[in-house]
Amino acid sequence: MTVLDGVIADLTAEGDQLRAAVADLGGDGWTTLTPAEGWTVATTIGHLLWTDEVAVLAAGALTEEGKQAWDAVVLKAIEDPTGFVDKGALELGDLPTPDLLTRWDAGRVALPEALRAYPEGFKMPWFGPPMSPTSMATARFMETWAHALDVYDALGVMPDVTDRIRHVAHIGVRTRNFSFANNELAAPAEEFRVELTAPSGEVWTWGPEDATQRVSGSAYDFCQLVTQRIHRDDTDLVAVGADAEKWLTIAQAFAGPAGGGRDPK
Repeated sequence: MTVLDGVIADLTAEGDQLRAAVADLGGDGWTTLTPAEGWTVATTIGHLLWTDEVAVLAAGALTEEGKQAWDAVVLKAIEDPTGFVDKGALELGDLPTPDLLTRWDAGRVALPEALRAYPEGFKMPWFGPPMSPTSMATARFMETWAHALDVYDALGVMPDVTDRIRHVAHIGVRTRNFSFANNELAAPAEEFRVELTAPSGEVWTWGPEDATQRVSGSAYDFCQLVTQRIHRDDTDLVAVGADAEKWLTIAQAFAGPAGGGRDPK
């Protein structure tokens, strides 16, 4: 199994868990508001569908016809840079439930196929820097997992928490400097040591063992924090050093403007 195959398998499993949670929802369930302001369960699934379909278009941009389709998406983004993502989610969330689920199911199959077929060594266009198929699959995992948390919260569902979240933790660590820059702050010069306890009890580590700036604690809490699904005060994370503590107040693993995060419970 390649690295890409492994990430796709985890993405599929995470999507399957969310799909099962919404499979038997009635109308009231689909219109339930999530913790994401203004978004319902339907809107959230619509957003995941939209992003899967757009990622498939990006993967098809190697052909002239595919490039035209991708360029059309980019032009829409340029016309409405702060609202085009929400607009897509709201439009798709308004679809009749059977249509929404049918398209989401199709997109969840089409995306892995497109990523596996992408030429080795090439990167896909995206709204930010180009991405390898593995990076795209990892990003789709992070977003699927984070938005699924919103749905589970809205529906009162307790999902299984697995070591698949390592993908989110890795992105969270890798985006440290982005988090500082996104808040108009200079990134710390030195590397941090990050030690996180996985759901299985395994300890995941990043950075030099002798780093003076350190973060440790639950991987689940860290993943919620970097996707801004939990407030810093509601985690068990321990920071050593002023820069490490500052990072935990601004951490953001996803692209876009600095997010507002969640209020403390």
